[in-house]
This record gives sequence, C-alpha cells and structure tokens, in this order.
Amino acid sequence: MTHMALTPPIPGARMLIVDDEPEVRSTLVRSLGVLGYQADEAGSGHQALEMLEGTPYDVMVLDMRMPGMDGVKVMQRARQIHPDLIIIVLTAHAELDSAIAAVKSGAVDYLRKPASAYAIAAAAAQALRRRAESLHHQHLLQVMNQVIDELRGVKASKQPLLTHNLERFLRAGLITLDLEKRLAFVAGTGGAGGSNVELTASEATLLAYMMQHADTVLSCHELAQDVLGYNVSEQEARSIVRPHIFRLRRKLEADPQEPRLIRTVQGRGYLFTP
Repeated sequence: MTHMALTPPIPGARMLIVDDEPEVRSTLVRSLGVLGYQADEAGSGHQALEMLEGTPYDVMVLDMRMPGMDGVKVMQRARQIHPDLIIIVLTAHAELDSAIAAVKSGAVDYLRKPASAYAIAAAAAQALRRRAESLHHQHLLQVMNQVIDELRGVKASKQPLLTHNLERFLRAGLITLDLEKRLAFVAGTGGAGGSNVELTASEATLLAYMMQHADTVLSCHELAQDVLGYNVSEQEARSIVRPHIFRLRRKLEADPQEPRLIRTVQGRGYLFTP
C-alpha cells in the first residue's frame, strides 16, 4: 500500500496518544517517534488529564470510546488545562455521530479506526501549521488594528479577535455530509449498518446544496449556475448536471436505477427527499 507524501512534522511538537488498548498505543508511539514526533501514551482519560497537567502537549490523539470517562468530557477538561491543545479523535467506522460531537466540542479532525501513524502524523502536521498560520494572521490583524486606532487617537482594544466558523456537517434524513473531508455517511435502515462514501469537490457541493433545499425541485440550470458556477443555457446545464447526479446516485443510492434520495421530476429537474 502506498502513502501520500507526508507533511514534515513540526520540530519539537509533543503528542499524547490516549487509547485503552496497550498494543495500539505502543505501536503508534514508536511509529510516530520514527516520523519525528515526541509521543507519549495514556491508557485512560483520567491518566491523560493528569499528564496534561504536567506537560505542555501540542496534540492529543483521543479514542472516543474508552471505559471510564466519556471522550467528550475528556476533551472539555483537556481544553480547560490547555486551551490551545489540538485534539484529533479516533472513531469507529460507523460512529459518525461521535465524530460530529467531538468536532463540535473542539476537535480539529477525526480519523476512523484503525488509523495509521502516517494518517495521524499528517493530520497533526496540518493542524499545527493551520494553527501557526492562524496565530500569525491574528497577530497581523492586531498590529493593523493597533496602528489604525493610534492614528484615530483611540487606545487599542484588548479584546480577542473573533473568528467565523462555517458549519462543517449537514444532516438530512439518512445522509450526513462532512464538507471538510468531502465524506458522506449513509445510515442503514432497519438496524443495518451504514457506509462512508468519498465525494469529489463538485459532488460534495452539489449534494450540500440539495440537502439544504430538501423537498424542493431544483432545475438543472439552477444547479449548474448557482452551485457549479456555469452560466449556460438550460440544455447545456442538463449535460453538465446529469453526470454529477448519475455519480451521486451510484455512491448514495441502494439501487441507482430506482433512486429514493435524488429523484427526477420530469421536465423540471431533481428533488432531494431525505
């Protein structure tokens, strides 16, 4: 199996692996060490919090399903100890709800188990660089605001800058869409397990729009122009949109020939019915 080029680790970054399976912890710690990270391990949420009290970790990789303390509660307590701690959660294949809860509680990313050291290292490096860029950007804005305030003769504000977070997850009926990862989770029916589906950027954007306008007939012209960015005629729009709908049905529908989620409304367009 080949791996994508790994983003180099941040020099000196410290990582805490929290998992109740000793073999999983030790394997990840060894592998992450080879990849350039200083990694320690904790076997429970309580132990992780004790270690965070004494060591300024940069990243915590947390298994959401462990005996004892709930994963979300561990995250909340960890945030109180280290407000800038980067948290990446590990979740089982069909547990998207726990991943959503984790992201809403402050996790920067989630990985499905079993996650390799390569995947964890890549997610950690990306998050660390994103944090560094954000801090640099905020610093520049603070300097600019200070200069502007001084030019106006007003003392610079000490209030922290606020950031605007776009909604990452969309949910409609059996479908939950992670826009950042371009991953759709299709829940099973009648107690059956669900499945995760990877989407292209265009497919994810198109599906998000249809989910936001569920039970509304959307014309090909509207989808081509407002979603995909094509300023074309209705006939040209149909030739652009239909292949995307065909691929979405193949990925999402139990029977693409008899679609239940994305239906064709003859002569008008498409209807998403969650």
